[in-house]
Amino acid sequence: MNELRRPRRLAPGARVAVVAPSGPVPEERLQAGLDLLRGWDLDPVVAPHVLDRHAEFDYLAGADADRAADLQAAWCDPSVDAVLCARGGYGVQRMVDLLDWEAMRAAGPKVFVGFSDITALHEAFAVRLGLVTLHGPMAAGVDFLKNGRAQEHLRATLFAPETVTTITAEDSRAMVPGRARGVLLGGCLCLLAAEAGTPHARRSAAGGLLCLEDVGEETYRLDRYLTQLLRTGWLDGVSGVLLGSWESCDVHETLRPLLADRLGGLGVPVVEDFGFGHCEGALTIPFGVAAELDAEAGTLVLDGPALG
Repeated sequence: MNELRRPRRLAPGARVAVVAPSGPVPEERLQAGLDLLRGWDLDPVVAPHVLDRHAEFDYLAGADADRAADLQAAWCDPSVDAVLCARGGYGVQRMVDLLDWEAMRAAGPKVFVGFSDITALHEAFAVRLGLVTLHGPMAAGVDFLKNGRAQEHLRATLFAPETVTTITAEDSRAMVPGRARGVLLGGCLCLLAAEAGTPHARRSAAGGLLCLEDVGEETYRLDRYLTQLLRTGWLDGVSGVLLGSWESCDVHETLRPLLADRLGGLGVPVVEDFGFGHCEGALTIPFGVAAELDAEAGTLVLDGPALG
């Protein structure tokens, strides 16, 4: 697995577009997020359909074609320096095939930020555009609005990425000790399993440092997703595994044996509670960047800044 191309970092005054590829966005949270971005001396612009609601399916932020059009227009707008997702939920898989990837590739690289359901777009941006993307807080997300650590780590990654080339998870623990090198990838476990075999997903995590997290899933469902990835061979050759948050899943005493059972046999370092995903103070992780993991020290040292 090779490193991906790094977009340029942001500078004061940069224009950032906010899009909603997945679930409906609460207007008050969106406005709070926009205010925060303005406080960073950014110029946020809201895509036309961000506050839409699907006429039939209330879990979607508007029609599939409109959500895709918003993302594509923002990406292809030469005045836009970054595209930030407003929130996750569900819906990317319904719209990702509607994007014109040739046009988006021709538009050139720019910063892309999101997580959760946005995992499907992280994979697509890697496969179709060959770009580093940021697995981090979203513009209308509760953690982004209320947690200083989440805000500051994202801000540093966007504006001064050389200051956060070592990412330390203070509460992490080594499930399987050791060091590993590879290219960062991953995201929400259920999305990675659902994307397996689709045109916009990697065929394998071989050579990668795989980041996994999820939210609101029963243990048997997490078992199913991991087993699916094992059975397809998608995990063959992975270099190491970083486990993030498992918010609203089973308690640690129930969940940990399952993760150890499914991942311990890979024969690679595995670190848990690394502090990314659906958790308070979530760290921003750059996907597509090569790094070294020290599972016992709880450190991830990037080969270079996430952004150019």
